[in-house]
Amino acid sequence: MTGQPPVPTSGRARPRVVVVGGGISGLAAAWALAQEDVDVVLLEAAPRVGGPLQTAELAAGTTPVTVDVGAESLLARRPEAVELAREVGLARDLVQPATTRAAVVLRGQRHPVPRGTVMGVPADPASMAGLLTAGEVARAAAERLTEPLGEDGDVDVASFVAARLGSAVVDALVEPLLGGVYAGRASGLSVRSVLPALWPAARDGASLLEAVRAAARASQAASSPSAPPDGGGALGLVGTAAGGGVFAGVRGGVGRLPGAVAASLGGRGAEVRTSARVKRLRRVGGAWQVDVEDRWTGLVRREAADGVVLAVPPPAAAALLADEAPDASAAMAQVDDAGLALVTLLLPPGSLDALVDDEGDPLSGLLVPPSEGRLVKAVTASSRKWAWVARAAGRAAGEGTEVLRLSVGRRGEGAVLARPDAALLAAVLEDGGELVGHRLDPLASLVTRWPAALPQPDVGHAARVAAVQRDVATLPGLALAGAAVDGVGVPACIAAARRAAGVVVADLLATRPG
Repeated sequence: MTGQPPVPTSGRARPRVVVVGGGISGLAAAWALAQEDVDVVLLEAAPRVGGPLQTAELAAGTTPVTVDVGAESLLARRPEAVELAREVGLARDLVQPATTRAAVVLRGQRHPVPRGTVMGVPADPASMAGLLTAGEVARAAAERLTEPLGEDGDVDVASFVAARLGSAVVDALVEPLLGGVYAGRASGLSVRSVLPALWPAARDGASLLEAVRAAARASQAASSPSAPPDGGGALGLVGTAAGGGVFAGVRGGVGRLPGAVAASLGGRGAEVRTSARVKRLRRVGGAWQVDVEDRWTGLVRREAADGVVLAVPPPAAAALLADEAPDASAAMAQVDDAGLALVTLLLPPGSLDALVDDEGDPLSGLLVPPSEGRLVKAVTASSRKWAWVARAAGRAAGEGTEVLRLSVGRRGEGAVLARPDAALLAAVLEDGGELVGHRLDPLASLVTRWPAALPQPDVGHAARVAAVQRDVATLPGLALAGAAVDGVGVPACIAAARRAAGVVVADLLATRPG
């Protein structure tokens, strides 16, 4: 500790708000605060902002290919992410997928992803014909109502959907979609938190099928659902962009978004500080005392703030809440997480010729249920899905060159993710080659790991978060944001960040003299 007293806030012309965490949640909170009459400081422990929204380069000859190594698409039917991209200067670079024709692999065969589902739960069980047996379709159509859970109830997704529609629906579609979005398993995830559109059916004992139909009508989903198979980030109803832009991307990569927000914050006079780890947070003398360690020197500076937004993963939030909100800290410490790895390949022309549907039309991706017993859980043909990726690959390595992303890792598969890069790459190449129907001999490859990237909303998660929020609300000028608070997916994180910023601003106004 440097021994320095905290920088006082009382002599400042404007209140000072510190945002802890430079992922998309922290960046969005800082951007919302920068529109207000406050001074904003964002502190990020890593050397760069963005968390798992990042780009990297596939080296092929003298011209590298820039690719997303985190989420590669944004759910455009929720406006928050697209709005933020436009606000920070990326409007002209927002693009729609060229195709999102995906298939699910079941019993070794490819089947079109059925139309109109909410996270794999069908609006019309008949749409699953071919994917499921006739008996399994009939079982889903003859929905069996269950007892209402009540306002305070909850249940895991697998138990609820299986009881209503049969276990085949869970195994064939719900599991691979949850594996992509959450890196989780249906038996561990909360209906209330993961399927909010369907929660009323569980709460009230109403029809699940009718709830899916209502959700489909409400969001005007037009075509076959194909959530980004590698965890690209969609909650609720998912569908193709063919009929009106369910998904959006950013030319040059969604990973450009954090940098654009950070640059815009600088233009607004906000301070963005990386390699700055917040070690402790305390309420002292009517202000917040923030101890910040410099990553490179190890020196700790004590600063003061009128307000704080915590936009960090649950373990970090638990540590920083320990002094002032021990109950909230204990609750956040109970939130589990899961990690994943992405293997990105630059492939010679023709490598994906066999990645087609039954009619010979090219597929943009594959979803693989856990029941298939494979290492790879999802495949995305990025050069088919995004025209800008195809052009970049062509410039780097010749016309027809393909970019393929393969996703690995579900909750409980830590041993898989702990393999050395070379061993993981070799295993993914073998398994992925069997899935796409062609030997994978990459011209270039990247292995990207995101350990503990996705909080797991287990049964009871919503009640736990509500209790945390109530506890934190007793502390003036403090608010929480992040995927553990309001759900994964870039739009959900941005919405939560805006709310947290609003809470802090309201607190500052309420305590301002005069």
